[in-house]
Amino acid sequence: MSDADTSTDPAEPVTGWGRTAPSVARVVRPRSYEEAAAAVRACGTRGGIARGLGRAYGDAAQNAGGAVLDMTSLARIRSVDADAGLVVCDAGVSLHRLMQVLLPLGWFVPVTPGTRYVTVGGAIGADIHGKNHHVSGSFGRHVRAFDLLTADGTIHTVAPGTDLFDATTGGMGLTGVILSATLQLLPVETSWMSVDTERAADLDDLMARLTADDHGYRYSVAWIDLLARGAATGRAVLTRGDHAPHDALPRRARRDPLAFRPGRLPPAPSFVPEGLLSRPAVGLFNELWYRKAPRHRTGELQRLSAFFHPLDGVPHWNRVYGRGGFVQYQFVVGHGREDTLRRIVRRIARRGCPSFLAVLKRFGEGDPGWLSFPMPGWTLALDIPAGLSGLGTFLDELDEEVADAGGRVYLAKDSRLRPDALRAMYPRLPDFLALRAELDPRSVFTSDLARRLSL
Repeated sequence: MSDADTSTDPAEPVTGWGRTAPSVARVVRPRSYEEAAAAVRACGTRGGIARGLGRAYGDAAQNAGGAVLDMTSLARIRSVDADAGLVVCDAGVSLHRLMQVLLPLGWFVPVTPGTRYVTVGGAIGADIHGKNHHVSGSFGRHVRAFDLLTADGTIHTVAPGTDLFDATTGGMGLTGVILSATLQLLPVETSWMSVDTERAADLDDLMARLTADDHGYRYSVAWIDLLARGAATGRAVLTRGDHAPHDALPRRARRDPLAFRPGRLPPAPSFVPEGLLSRPAVGLFNELWYRKAPRHRTGELQRLSAFFHPLDGVPHWNRVYGRGGFVQYQFVVGHGREDTLRRIVRRIARRGCPSFLAVLKRFGEGDPGWLSFPMPGWTLALDIPAGLSGLGTFLDELDEEVADAGGRVYLAKDSRLRPDALRAMYPRLPDFLALRAELDPRSVFTSDLARRLSL
């Protein structure tokens, strides 16, 4: 039996980061492009889907009864052009690993989400965004090419501006298996951030501050208190910043200005008392978090890991939500639809959804991916315990408001959207389905998300 023979790979439970809907699949771990091709050929009638580090919140990288291709063993950095800021790497390389290798050379990843523990393949498949979308767009905008293994066993080198590129960036792995990619990087002088922090009294105050000043910052995000009501509805802590120049560092930090040493705390416990996520407990946390934030502070130096990925310092932080897991709900509505955003924030506050991880950002120009999530406007993301009574119906109602406003829900975080809502939200969906049918008529590449949404 060859290494590529996947017929005896064991079935394992697989779940998303939200831990809401585990399913059992045959997990294959290819160690070469040839083994990945063999795994695709051996997928069987239930098909297969590529998976990275499992940070999609829902069921996008699950495949009940079929195959899941764990790509994390394909993790070579193949070349770095330190003059041009280009890196060629396997799809299983994590953003964490890229930072380790590239920061000492004076380069940083162009886009990072709230965790650095995502793979390059996953970043392309979800067309991830970060705090800098209003300036830099999504991850796919910085991809110069990628190699894609399609259902017929062919490896295509895919360039921007082609239909296959636009279908794959944001396509949730349903056009094929990304094997490698060439990325354009961002030059930096240090591994520190210069950060401005301020409080906003309510949602209108927050949106006014973002609208007036965001153009002056590369990175911008607001933590928002979704339990505050009345005059304080939508109060927030706004954090914005940019990469600190060398001359902004204190003398001691200048000795090794590009050092990357993210700290780690003890992991979250496997058992969490149910009362920890009650509305009173989360309300108290939100009150303390808002009050401890400075009213206005400028130029604070923070390490990259603290600014971009504070939760990465707590291994398995998703356990905090208990055995039932959590739903992350993220939507975007366009500029001119601020009334929809206000109405949804008020509804969430009245409903008393106990969310202490809620963020609001402004998106810039949309990206070309047919199923790419960002569009110019406002995006709100919040975590909600999955066991909250009536949550499904409540979120269905929010979906309708978002769709009616011409907005959409983020598929990389979704675990419960309905097919009819998806069709109302993504106008390029018919193009995606047509190309997918041409590339993969037998649906070799499929997932729990694809079945749920009739993709």
